[in-house]
Amino acid sequence: MKLFAPNPGWTVQADVIVIGSGVAGLTTALNLRAANLSVLLVTKAKIDEGSTKWAQGGIAAALGPGDSPDQHKSDTLIAGAGLCDVDAVNILVTQGPEAVRKLIARGAVFDKSSSGEIDLTREGGHHRNRILHAGGDATGAEVSRALLAAVHEDHGIEVIEHALVIDALQDASGHVCGVSVHVIGEGSRDGVGQALARAVVIATGGLGQVYSQTTNPSVSTGDGVAMALRAGAAVADVEFIQFHPTVLWRDNPQGQEGQQPLISEAVRGEGALLLNHKGERFMVGKHELAELAPRDIVSKEIFNQMQSSNVPHVWLDATHVHDFPERFPTIFQSCNENGIDPRVQLIPVAPASHYSSGGVLVDLVGRTTVPGLYACGETACTGAHGANRLASNSLLEGLVFGAAIAEDISGNLPPQGIPVRRSEETLLIDPAVRLSLQLTMTEGAGVLRSEKSLLSTLKQLELLGTRRSTTPCIEAWEVSNLYLLAVAIVRSALERKESRGSHWRSDFPDTSDLWQKRIIQKFGIDGTWATSEIAVKK
Repeated sequence: MKLFAPNPGWTVQADVIVIGSGVAGLTTALNLRAANLSVLLVTKAKIDEGSTKWAQGGIAAALGPGDSPDQHKSDTLIAGAGLCDVDAVNILVTQGPEAVRKLIARGAVFDKSSSGEIDLTREGGHHRNRILHAGGDATGAEVSRALLAAVHEDHGIEVIEHALVIDALQDASGHVCGVSVHVIGEGSRDGVGQALARAVVIATGGLGQVYSQTTNPSVSTGDGVAMALRAGAAVADVEFIQFHPTVLWRDNPQGQEGQQPLISEAVRGEGALLLNHKGERFMVGKHELAELAPRDIVSKEIFNQMQSSNVPHVWLDATHVHDFPERFPTIFQSCNENGIDPRVQLIPVAPASHYSSGGVLVDLVGRTTVPGLYACGETACTGAHGANRLASNSLLEGLVFGAAIAEDISGNLPPQGIPVRRSEETLLIDPAVRLSLQLTMTEGAGVLRSEKSLLSTLKQLELLGTRRSTTPCIEAWEVSNLYLLAVAIVRSALERKESRGSHWRSDFPDTSDLWQKRIIQKFGIDGTWATSEIAVKK
């Protein structure tokens, strides 16, 4: 199946196409250039507007005294709740320190202590101080700045901004040989065209906009995952949507295109406490790390407090955090813009969708199940995160696996294929259903799920899916992508009859050894879905 779109009116070509300009895409592109391959970097907005720059947390790596990759591995496996691919975790934690050193060599500047050493801090789920920060709570912005500076200096990388990739192009053997792409007027090319390449890397980031409340920017509509699905690629673990537990609650959550400011768990790392409406700490006794427990545990407890007290948020008490404006300038500004001074006032917080631990199923070098198509970063499912990503492992994953993809591509590039036009069914959903879809997903497939809520959500999605459009445009393509992802998430959540990690079923509240397996979804060219399961690699 393809999205309904005009025929391409122009053609451009490179050795490799990288879709996305976050840490995963930029790292992959720079490493491909080190192998002397030409790169076309396609990004949906401006090159610096992806999710990476919004990352307030940091990068986790075993760089401190007394720390080791094995300890980082242990914390990652615990957070992943029995579903991590151990081989992927080993690669992440053992290659992570060198990947961070390479990032520093490229110019990234991280916060230092008074002694001049990198100031390593701690976040939820970590038993060691191993988180590197930049600018207090602006780590993602600094990582993005450093990588972008290197990209701008390399004339072998052509960048097309304001471009939405529509669908993969495949040759007669099914090998991906390019993409169709629509460029908005501000881009260097206009309208729908085709970009040809010998390999395509999807690094389009998250899918948070499938929910009505999310920390993700408005461009995070999961376009890469949806494109891969339509090309025949398998997706895995998509039921595991991590809800960040402490997102600034506002009366009108749709006020800024569904994106809410998150209050980094680094604030809790500095001593901030979670309180219910009675002013009581409620995480004590729920987990050994209390407020610094893994995100799924904190989100569930916050949700319980909200349900039991019938209030839409809990409180974060950061009034005793030392030098809050200097330590967390971005968060301080967000609070002030919403009428809150965290130095003297409690911050209202509630969970919102934040990160997808699943995505396009890939192997240890980023290859999807479709030849010629790779995926990296939040778009991909390496298995390193299991059922729940450990805090600050996401930027690290982009650095480590972006380099692995580039190495594999440089040694395995086929000749350029010729796209074959197939008579396939097309899909285009009415853009007017977007908010209804998002609200439906938040209500029935959010933090708390059940068979009843999920079946109701699936039924509502099927009705929304009948609202078709005949006018190809960015808005229609985005909502069509969100629709496919929503269906995949709900189908997988229905299949997994247990609670594990960031998947919480009220009708199956326990974790079961029978479900130590990965749920796979595929979408056929005729529009039918197929579900299967594979064992988790131990």
